[in-house]
Amino acid sequence: MAMDGFSESEKENYKNLIKAVSSISNLFSDSDKPYIDYRLAENMFCRCFNAENLSRSDCSIDARIDRTGIGIKTFLDNTETQKIAEFNKDSTKYRDLENEAIIRAVSKLRNQRLEFTKSAYGVDETLYHCMIRGSGIVRIIENPMELVSLDDISDISVKKNVIVFTDGLCEYRFNKSKSTLYKKFDCDESLLDVEVEIIEDPFEILLGLQKEIRVSSPAVPPREYVVLPLYSDGKSGRYVPRKSGLNQWNASGRTRSYDEVYIPIPIRIHRMHPTFFPDRFVDFDLRLPDGKTILSAKVCQDSGKALMTNPNAALGEWILRKVLKVPKGELVTYELLDDLGINSVIIYKNSESDYSIDFTNCDFCDETMELNPELLSGGFCSKRDY
Repeated sequence: MAMDGFSESEKENYKNLIKAVSSISNLFSDSDKPYIDYRLAENMFCRCFNAENLSRSDCSIDARIDRTGIGIKTFLDNTETQKIAEFNKDSTKYRDLENEAIIRAVSKLRNQRLEFTKSAYGVDETLYHCMIRGSGIVRIIENPMELVSLDDISDISVKKNVIVFTDGLCEYRFNKSKSTLYKKFDCDESLLDVEVEIIEDPFEILLGLQKEIRVSSPAVPPREYVVLPLYSDGKSGRYVPRKSGLNQWNASGRTRSYDEVYIPIPIRIHRMHPTFFPDRFVDFDLRLPDGKTILSAKVCQDSGKALMTNPNAALGEWILRKVLKVPKGELVTYELLDDLGINSVIIYKNSESDYSIDFTNCDFCDETMELNPELLSGGFCSKRDY
């Protein structure tokens, strides 16, 4: 459990921050149960426990501490069954199946996404850290974030559009009409109880604070980024080319390593962001989501259409073998990416010689290939769905 590794001073700081945030709940609600927005819950946890905030990444966790991945949730004490995954984009894969086949298909998709997250972000253990909000109190509980045990699925029942089942460890519910998987959380054991008081009129408090506010330095501008699709568009839909990109190892003409790949850079990216990448063949560092760094990444090929590494096999070994877990000699397909809830990478520019790479889904982008916050908050693979 994550709480076991925190110092008493860190926990006390966490309690005080929860009290402060809960005290102004009447800004948003007239309930006697404190209001804590999910983004605020994520930021408080990361601030107090020095966790890396991954809440903007398209993965199954919101934070990482060493090799532990943490999904952060906040919910009321009478809503112990919470959404953990949504599969709107995948519904065609199971909607015509029988109920048992549906939950097996959905559970497999859920497991694939969790395994992908662990591989891509370098975590061995995953868990849920939850703020449960009751009358005058916030209770902290933690539950394992586990794979659904496909071999142990049992006690299947159907209530209208909801399939209820268990895998012997947890109880799940799948809402067929919403394509949403829910998990019943075990909330019996509280790791931390925080008694809170809600200020009757927090607006007066804020007006008083406003007089004390000093003008701070300008906010740090966000990092530049570009989104690079890992697929191409064809007449019959999206596909991963068989002899280029992630399947460059399969190209004709010479003997190639099975790990030879490149990430395509569409010409429109160079036109829209002409100074984002260095000139062709100029080396730069590329940081991976798991914290490691590949040296000597660079833009290559005619018109700068490829992001590659030196050695080229370094990129392929990471993305094909470690993350996607594709056996050597097997083609990457769009169906594989779609099952994992990704189809693109996002490249961040930290400095002229330092870049970072992460996975994303371009369905969350607008027509200019910039991430759309509204789509991120409601997409099939959004951070709220894990």
